[in-house]
Amino acid sequence: MREFLFPIDRAEGGALQAQIRAALERAVASGAFAPGDPAPSTRRLAEALGVSRNTVSLAFQSLVDQGVLEARERSGYFIARRGPAAAAPVAPMGPGIDWAGRLAGPSAAFEAVPRPEGWRAAPFPFIYGQFDPELFPIAEWRDATRRAMGRRWLDEWTEDRYAEDDPMLIEEIRRRILPRRGVAADAGEILVTLGAQNALFLAAALLLPAGSVAAMEEPGYPDARALFRARAARTILQPVDEDGMQVDERLRGARLIYVTPSHQHPSLVSMSLERRRALLALAEEEDAVILEDDYEPEASAAGPQRPALRALDGRGRVLYAGSLSKSMMPGLRLGFLVGARPFIEEARALRRLMLRHPPGMNQRVAALFMAARHHDMLLGRMRRALAARRSAAVAALAAAAPGWRVSGAEGGGGLWIEGPEGLDSRRLAAAALARGVVIEPGDVFFGARAAPRRFFRMGFSVIPEERIGEGVARLVAAAESVI
Repeated sequence: MREFLFPIDRAEGGALQAQIRAALERAVASGAFAPGDPAPSTRRLAEALGVSRNTVSLAFQSLVDQGVLEARERSGYFIARRGPAAAAPVAPMGPGIDWAGRLAGPSAAFEAVPRPEGWRAAPFPFIYGQFDPELFPIAEWRDATRRAMGRRWLDEWTEDRYAEDDPMLIEEIRRRILPRRGVAADAGEILVTLGAQNALFLAAALLLPAGSVAAMEEPGYPDARALFRARAARTILQPVDEDGMQVDERLRGARLIYVTPSHQHPSLVSMSLERRRALLALAEEEDAVILEDDYEPEASAAGPQRPALRALDGRGRVLYAGSLSKSMMPGLRLGFLVGARPFIEEARALRRLMLRHPPGMNQRVAALFMAARHHDMLLGRMRRALAARRSAAVAALAAAAPGWRVSGAEGGGGLWIEGPEGLDSRRLAAAALARGVVIEPGDVFFGARAAPRRFFRMGFSVIPEERIGEGVARLVAAAESVI
């Protein structure tokens, strides 16, 4: 039997049956009960509401007459498989609170990167940063999960750690992840987060008091821009060129400078070593903190790698945010934040007030997966696949659209493309979708009101290499149809 409870107003006297009927009708219309489900027990509902069972039975019989319920001998009442109530609208609540004037947080209306519903079903999904099941070692992840659920590790993830993280995962991050970027940290300088986005929120909440100024790249990560604009009095949008974010006088006055130096989001250029040193020097002069978002280091191309800003920082001014979601699976929602111990202690305290800590089960499974070197093997597989797909995409674009400017060929999980004059990437996305091709329009990455429309992003984390050539050909045909 399904449990079901709702408030009744006894002041209405004889209307109890009507209230019971109306409540069950609303439950069916809202989807709380599906056609064919058993209805609540008349005896239990009568006891819960403090009314006679006869009152409930009469209300249910009336619903049988209306076609909302059906009675089955010796089985009770069931939601009618076909009836008028199934399509009945749910009664809206009254006007209530003026939420628009009450809420102080980021607007739910801020624009995220547009992706069509059901994009995975498209034959040519040029979508960025998603999970490719063909590359992921499902059996090895299942084994790590099985081991985590064994008696040996049970106490490690079933207890409430309050503000603490899984020490095994911290050690894996410290010894296996951070050295790849030249970053050294002890356990007290690392905080596990619910993805890199959670790390950005914690940093902004702690470092952007009322009236402060933030700075970030233009174009840049839309979610970071929405977060900073919600907290800071002003957000500096600093231009990006082939060497990354420009470092000049326009950055002065910023209390927090957000940057994606490894693969600039979305242009995917890598910040030059000279720019990195200049940014550190400016931050020192301005007493600013740098928030470095290294969201996909696993997608680096072969060849010499530039160290993270955190690795070059000798003054403790850089906070380093990383993600395990991109290199494992986006739904895992695990990331980390590295910073000076006093900052990490405050971030840990704030995280405790928000969510205590990320799920212990997820932390321990990820730690076991990494300790068994499965993550290392996955990274190698991803790098090889991304390199092959990147080369195929660059070659196909060079052949089919030689006039388009392509950024990101040196590394990253996608390409940032500047189309010809007159191209509107929103119209292009619609025309391409009609041909089975999914791309991401680029105007959302710009914070300026007059955002250029000819840019778009092509990701290749989920599209097989052999489909890229035809996908690019269809995309170019779609572009020719809308210019």
